[in-house]
Amino acid sequence: MSEDKLYAMRHSLAHIMAAAVQRLWPDAKFGVGPVVEHGFYYDIDLGETKISEQQFNKIEKIMRRIIAEKQDFVCTKCPIDDAIQWAKDSHQPYKEELLNDLKRAGTTVAKDLDAAEMGTITEGDSALDEVSFYTNGSFKDLCRGPHVANTSEIGVFKLMRVAGAYWRGNEKNPQMQRLYGVAFATQEELDEYLKKLELAKQRDHRKLGKELDLYTTSPLVGVGLPLFTPRGTILRDVVAQYSNQLRQRFGFEKVWTPHITKKDLYETSGHWAKFGEELFLVKSQETSDEMALKPMNCPHHTQIFASQPRSYRDMPVRYLETTTDYRDEKTGELGGLNRVRSLTQDDSHVFCRPDQIEQEINNLLSAAQELYGTINMKLRVRLSYRDNSDAYLGERELWASAQDQLKSAVEKVGLDYFEQEGEAAFYGPKIDFMATDAIGREHQVATVQLDFVQPQRFGLEYTDSDGNFTTPVMIHCALLGSIERFLSVFIEHTGGWFPFWAAPEQVRILTINDTVLDYVDEITTILSGVALMQPVKYNEVRFTTDIRNESIGKKIREATVVKIPTQIIVGPKDKEQRIVSVRTRAGEEQIPIDQLASYIQDV
Repeated sequence: MSEDKLYAMRHSLAHIMAAAVQRLWPDAKFGVGPVVEHGFYYDIDLGETKISEQQFNKIEKIMRRIIAEKQDFVCTKCPIDDAIQWAKDSHQPYKEELLNDLKRAGTTVAKDLDAAEMGTITEGDSALDEVSFYTNGSFKDLCRGPHVANTSEIGVFKLMRVAGAYWRGNEKNPQMQRLYGVAFATQEELDEYLKKLELAKQRDHRKLGKELDLYTTSPLVGVGLPLFTPRGTILRDVVAQYSNQLRQRFGFEKVWTPHITKKDLYETSGHWAKFGEELFLVKSQETSDEMALKPMNCPHHTQIFASQPRSYRDMPVRYLETTTDYRDEKTGELGGLNRVRSLTQDDSHVFCRPDQIEQEINNLLSAAQELYGTINMKLRVRLSYRDNSDAYLGERELWASAQDQLKSAVEKVGLDYFEQEGEAAFYGPKIDFMATDAIGREHQVATVQLDFVQPQRFGLEYTDSDGNFTTPVMIHCALLGSIERFLSVFIEHTGGWFPFWAAPEQVRILTINDTVLDYVDEITTILSGVALMQPVKYNEVRFTTDIRNESIGKKIREATVVKIPTQIIVGPKDKEQRIVSVRTRAGEEQIPIDQLASYIQDV
């Protein structure tokens, strides 16, 4: 089925679902019902009545009855004032509000409405003279389509969940019930999707984070502020160390910046005007300075670059800083490690000459390819461009040049890519890396951004070969992005079975009885002397011993539950034969003790 037909089918199912809800609850009031990835939803107000999952079968039964009736989707148009009167007569206050906004056309409605439902209205648009409705059976809805011809042209569907959602995303507005469904052309596609959902549920990083003792949260600390345990801290430190080593290989040097700054810094950079509402504000009791917790690091790095004269011979200048930033995200958008208020970035900034852009971009592309190749995630990139709005800083000619250079760099290294307008940072276009995990989901991870704006706003300069002062180009890059978000992806990608180099506990030694304790001492001495080389260089082996007076079966089960990648089982026969029994997910094998060090280094 084509994408257009699939979209129309899912859009039609949103209406069919709303029609079914209306049959069950005639006083239902409706918001919007757009198409989303894999399906659709509708925002519904039923007053005190709550839809439960136990009622999904009843709603689905009515939906199938509507489908069997082969109702035509009929489009009609009417003047906007007549539409407003319809909303009043039908007791649909949310539709009435939308129609009044469309009539006024003085505010931006597009951000509140799905384009498929209402179209786009922005500042300066003229008011609409008429709107369209679609009717199937007795159900009539404000909508611009598209739809299938009649309800019989529907594939397979399933209602999935119901959640609370504030009207138009504003917590000051009434809370509605958002009823979600999924839809596919065939039963086979639906079954495959449901299978992936079950896998995703088993791999949920929130579930595994607790089971593997990686992180916790506390209402006393605050929502969106995760606390990492010793095991979780090892994991985040190891992946950050790998990112640092990759970047240092390409000439990046570590810097450090404070966690608070005067608001003047962000006013100069442009972040205050753009993201001021997302900043945590800090007041000084000693001065009148207005301060903020830093939400990003690039403005700070400009000041290190500006701290001394620079020549074209000094370029490029490359800084890296893995540090925690703070953003006042809406509480309703926070969840697990996906979105947090304290996010640690493996941030990098390059200050270079225009003729050095391509090489620097190539270096960063190579580093990203190596990192995600190491964790076995397939990459493609999104070239994120500006749109035609005025939401961006800088000359359009510079933007066009920057976008061309990014595209050229991606093409030269042979990366699969797609282009998307409106996804750029406000100061420049970017390359967003999209990584596919073990169950086929795509996640945005690393990013490379070209910036002609901040160097100009901060008056950065270097002397060129003719002795003239010239503004450098700035390149932003984060290979992991937010480490917290990366870990949520990494945990779910691996299902908690981390590769040996990243596992918080790499080896656990399990004894059969206490007659082998002296032999265990030999093994621990060997492990303590092993320096791991790839991909994080010079790490010591992270191991523990379990010498409790418990059965070996219980010890193995406990080590497996917390997903220890390598278990060394030691019994009297192993001691007698000078071997160790090594148990991994691939099976069990016996290794001579004098080969244990090389075995561990090659895992």
